[in-house]
Amino acid sequence: MSATDRRSFLKIVMGTPALAAALPAGLARALEIPANTRTRSIRDVEHIVILMQENRSFDHYLGTLRGVRGFADPRAVMLKSGRSVFSQPSDSGDILPFRPTNNVGNTYLPDPPHGWNDSHAAFNGGEYDQWVPAKGGPTTMTHANRHDIPYHYALADVFTICDAYYCSVIGPTDPNRYHMWTGWVGNDGNNGGPVITNAEVGYDWSTYPERLERAGISWKVYQDIGLGLTLDQFWGWTGDAFIGNYGDNSLLYFHQYWPVGTTLAAGAKTGTNINALGRNSSRLFDIFRDDVASGNLPQVSWIVAPEAFTEHPNWPANLGAWYMSQFLDILTSNPDVWSKTVLFITYDEGGGFFDHMIPPYPPETAAQGRSTVATTKEIYTAGGGHPSGPYGLGTRVPMIVASPWSLGGFVNSQVFDHTSLIRFLEARFAAGVPDLVETNITPWRRAITGDLTSAFNFADPDAWKQITLPSTAAYMPSSPPPTNRFPDATIVPPATPSMPGQERGVRPARALPYNVDVHGALHGSSFQLDFLNTGAAAAVLHVRSADPSQPPRSYTVGTGAALLDAWNLGTGGRYDLSVYGPNGFFRAFKGASGAGRAALTVAIAGQSGEDGAVILTVSNVGAGPVTVNVADRYSGRTTQTTVGAGQSFSKHSARAPYYGWYDFSVTVEQDAGFERQLAGHLEDGRDSVSDPLMGGLIG
Repeated sequence: MSATDRRSFLKIVMGTPALAAALPAGLARALEIPANTRTRSIRDVEHIVILMQENRSFDHYLGTLRGVRGFADPRAVMLKSGRSVFSQPSDSGDILPFRPTNNVGNTYLPDPPHGWNDSHAAFNGGEYDQWVPAKGGPTTMTHANRHDIPYHYALADVFTICDAYYCSVIGPTDPNRYHMWTGWVGNDGNNGGPVITNAEVGYDWSTYPERLERAGISWKVYQDIGLGLTLDQFWGWTGDAFIGNYGDNSLLYFHQYWPVGTTLAAGAKTGTNINALGRNSSRLFDIFRDDVASGNLPQVSWIVAPEAFTEHPNWPANLGAWYMSQFLDILTSNPDVWSKTVLFITYDEGGGFFDHMIPPYPPETAAQGRSTVATTKEIYTAGGGHPSGPYGLGTRVPMIVASPWSLGGFVNSQVFDHTSLIRFLEARFAAGVPDLVETNITPWRRAITGDLTSAFNFADPDAWKQITLPSTAAYMPSSPPPTNRFPDATIVPPATPSMPGQERGVRPARALPYNVDVHGALHGSSFQLDFLNTGAAAAVLHVRSADPSQPPRSYTVGTGAALLDAWNLGTGGRYDLSVYGPNGFFRAFKGASGAGRAALTVAIAGQSGEDGAVILTVSNVGAGPVTVNVADRYSGRTTQTTVGAGQSFSKHSARAPYYGWYDFSVTVEQDAGFERQLAGHLEDGRDSVSDPLMGGLIG
């Protein structure tokens, strides 16, 4: 991006509301402390801290955030009803996302169902149209905005937000946390697995801290012990929301951590005991604070909160904001430690809250798609009252990457899940240590999710800097803390639903490893799609047919691979297929076979260089001349060209004014039913800018 472009972009960014707020001392320090740049690589990271909260989906929290794939997504999936995925059906009519109160961040919300069965019912084989009935009513469609949870929004404005980070399982808390700590849920059926519920009966498959232990890499779980971290004390979940660990330290459900006096127990079972310290919530951070101050912070840490601070929906989000802010304040209080630290803040699962992005998933059968990557051990076989289905990926959840190398308010749209946290540990520590490569992670999951390194700029961490985080002081619980609460009110959707808006503007975007394309053509009595991947990462493409008899299909295309599949033509020889891929990639194919019908092939190619141009080539493979219209949604211009049988034309279009984004529709004057749409973003290995169409800057 040129200096002029950067200045123009910064003017857009600096106009956002969060940047006018006062900056707390801890975050002011975070922006002032330079990153460790000894090697200008990931080796400069000496401490990795993982804070996983509870049960919030991406759209529920951040659907209105500027510059992410949220409520203004211009290429959201269309349901069989002909309406957007945002328009979820219910017995009383469609429900759109809505803000249930004027202060969602301080509201005790009802807790929607979020188990395997109801989550797969909402997923509905990829149809994604049963959220309201499967999740017990309209609460699933609620959302917050910047006014409600200002600290969360400001974190995204200061650091890096990942808007294609999915939880690992279409199911509840524990299976998702097992992915974070072990890479799977015992998918091979051994050592107590597979586990798709919160059974917590004790398991024996290997965990990643055991690998760290063998490699001599220091690690620790920071928590409060409540009334004790033993089976008879429910592993720290006491029923008292302001002490303990809410049972979220899932390492304690593995038998190898049970023996007293072992190094594994020492790392997983230590913690504060604020019940014996006057129940002062500020004392929750004593051990962490001491380790940071003394320079004894382990190389790898996990943080587990008491229930009231986990952001579980029956507790206010802003209690969690206060809890998170304490760790940032403590880390930045020691500049030497912060300069070498990465803090990942994410959520174990969506908690039954709606998110509009259909997660990447492997096909169960050939009728549901194909994969060039082995999908072994990624499909659960029905049993125990649970339906069969893919383990994941699950609902999209927030992920904020806070560090000196991820400043600047970036969005990263690479596909990640909880195993990406293990992959980041591998990227940092596994060079020359094969035992640190987690073999529990399946080939399919390792292929389609990244290792989170693309969220950082280790070579030049000071290239971008912005400001501000609002204070969380008002969210600090009183001492003694308030008693446990039930939901504030029954959630009632508005009588006249309307789509919520998304903040206007864009944000800087990290370079992505994707380069996929899809071509379509008639072949006898079917329409064939050709999937191609020349990028550096595998990609999952979701295909939907407007024919109600045709279920959605999922295609995983590995690096350098290709796939073919076909759809039978419908009534009148018609076809109507839509293809959705990473970072807004979209292709649509509409038309029909037969005499008088248009027959065109349309291809798009990116052209490297400062202009970021694309070349759109349209070829007439039909029997007669046609008049072709090409509409550019970003420029607002439409061009018309007459092309004879067997002839082609190409259109060169600079994309620099739109930061590499494109959206072309190709129609034919002589055939009103014919259309091709090609949309997405050109990747050239350089950082870019989020979609200006989604940001309200186009049209």
